[in-house]
Amino acid sequence: MKELRQFGSFPFTHSNLLELLHGYNSPGDKISSLIKNGDIISLKRGLYINAPKYRSSMVSKFQLANVIYGPSYVSMESALSEYGMIPEGVFTTRSVTLKRSRNFVNSLGKFEYFHSPENFYSIGIGISNRQKEGSCLLASPEKALCDKIVFSKNSTIQSEKEMLNYLEDDLRLDFDLLRDIDISVIKLCAAAGRKKALLELVSKIIFKLKR
Repeated sequence: MKELRQFGSFPFTHSNLLELLHGYNSPGDKISSLIKNGDIISLKRGLYINAPKYRSSMVSKFQLANVIYGPSYVSMESALSEYGMIPEGVFTTRSVTLKRSRNFVNSLGKFEYFHSPENFYSIGIGISNRQKEGSCLLASPEKALCDKIVFSKNSTIQSEKEMLNYLEDDLRLDFDLLRDIDISVIKLCAAAGRKKALLELVSKIIFKLKR
């Protein structure tokens, strides 16, 4: 169905489809047929994206993550991997949202969202054009690290040495890149009250790396 090309590589809604299919007697049945035939992909209820044959460019999972559930920004391992701070490839796109935590799974991947209060959410995020497929709302390296610590189960960490082991062995962070990040962002995150003691340990470690 060549009319789908007008949506390009960006998600579109059920209402967009109904408008496109206004000439059909049963547009709902036609939408079901488009999904079944692989012409469009369902990202979640009421949100779709074209199959590759109708796309005008590559799809950015980070852009999709922003659209599937928002307001949200990509963070944690997804952002750390994008910045080259961790060695592993990341298959689940993780984001932080002002809404309640949710998970979505579709044929393009798994998308996880972690709830954050507004005073913590707004620190250290911005629009990034790092991905050639398009811009997205992305955590800074500092905020991505803070989010990873805040939203992970790490309650056994009590000392600077244990935090150092966590950063080096569990997260496998690149310490050369860690040395360059902005401590002030981590201090702002700590002041917001989410796992303050742990984030203060991170600040101390990075301060020592910078010396």
